[in-house]
Amino acid sequence: MDSSIANNRSTTSKWRKRSTNLQNYTMPLILLISSIIIVALFISSKTLFTPSILSISQNSQPIFHIQCADSGEKFLWYAPHSGFSNQLSEFKNAILLSAILNRTLILPPVLDHHAVALGSCPKFRVLDPNELRFRVWNYNIHLIRNRRYISMADIIDISSLVSISAIRVIDFRNFVSMWCGVSVDLLCTSDSSLHASLPEKLKQCGSLLSGYEGNIDSCLYASQDDCRSTVWTYQKDDEDGVLDSFQADDELKKKRKISYARTRKDVHKALGPSSAAGSATVLSFGSLFTASYKGSESHIDIQEAPRDQRIQLLIQKIEFLPFVPEILIAGKKFALQTIKAPFLCVQLRLLDGQFKNHWESTFLGMKQKLDLLKEKDPLPVHIFVMTDLPLVNWTGSYLGDLAKDSDSFRLFVLREEDEVVAQTAKKLVHAGNSMKLQFLSRNSDGMEQQCNALLLPDILLYMEETICSCASLGFVGTAGSTVSESIELMRKNSICSR
Repeated sequence: MDSSIANNRSTTSKWRKRSTNLQNYTMPLILLISSIIIVALFISSKTLFTPSILSISQNSQPIFHIQCADSGEKFLWYAPHSGFSNQLSEFKNAILLSAILNRTLILPPVLDHHAVALGSCPKFRVLDPNELRFRVWNYNIHLIRNRRYISMADIIDISSLVSISAIRVIDFRNFVSMWCGVSVDLLCTSDSSLHASLPEKLKQCGSLLSGYEGNIDSCLYASQDDCRSTVWTYQKDDEDGVLDSFQADDELKKKRKISYARTRKDVHKALGPSSAAGSATVLSFGSLFTASYKGSESHIDIQEAPRDQRIQLLIQKIEFLPFVPEILIAGKKFALQTIKAPFLCVQLRLLDGQFKNHWESTFLGMKQKLDLLKEKDPLPVHIFVMTDLPLVNWTGSYLGDLAKDSDSFRLFVLREEDEVVAQTAKKLVHAGNSMKLQFLSRNSDGMEQQCNALLLPDILLYMEETICSCASLGFVGTAGSTVSESIELMRKNSICSR
């Protein structure tokens, strides 16, 4: 200290003299101030940060160690995304992986259409697993807080799988309360003093679960595998560890700076009981979406399990998962009591993405089918129209022409504001199918469930698909649409005659 002051050539002799007079007091004063700051920071850290974050920064186990290590249950969480059809595909894969890895599946909510987007696997342009998980976590909490939360199990009927113990499940809301050590229902209380700090706690808890703090022994394993690097397999021993047939080409490698290769991995060997992930209470995946591309699968290639009869049977069962009874009953009722006659269903996707520039080809198949029906069936031909084109925009299109030809055709549509849709949505919320199905641990008993949905869920798509499954005159869908594929699957499984 004396040397630094003496070497300051620009300082006047007056100030040097004052510094000399105070030098005996400076050091004790600095030490005192430093001590006060350190104590203040320590106290504030206890208040501002959750125990989990504190414990990680101290390289020790989380303070919610009891819920992690002593719960006696192992869980699987994943990050669904994109539209409903993609989310349903991921849900099926999550059911399969949870059974293979013997983990309790954390049931996700249904996300709004493209609320979270993954990106493009074929172009190797996707969200990092940690970022995808954290976005999904935050959106899930957003749905709870705004009382719009509807579980995937409230829409898709998996009761038959749970009843035969093919899978174990827990609702995401109950899992969050257990994992974070807080009740998410406090988000919906009118007393703001009860939940003022809850959003930040949940955000930090989600960051932990997403993998931003790394893996935690015996508590969390956040997988960093995604469709850019990994194709999951099961019981294909000769393929485990080999390169997948689809790889980034040289141009893409250079553009994306890709230094890795896509590898096929046995999911049970990589993440099962004998792996580093096996002891973790929670195994976090990113996206579980997969699709066929250039002779391979983008992320999951488990079509059969010949040496595991339990999984083989499950693969067959999840090929088609129906909607819950509330939706099926309402859809069938509309077909019988509103349309009241044999009808054709047409699914026309006209405004979204790649489809908006192909109106002519989309209408062509519909026109050819109607020409045949006009020749052999009594008129008017009844048609249920499922389209994203608003009624006010039908004028000047083929749909507008059909609507004007009332002698030959009678068109039916279902709208979100129709009473049958609203009543079915109310029944769905009241049924609470997800909460009935879940695997309840002792930590989730007695939840008050103040955060039940107040805003009715958007179930129009599910009812329309059900109605189309009942179309006895046939179905015309939009080529390449996953909704069209879903309807075809429902018709193949004769859902309307059950």
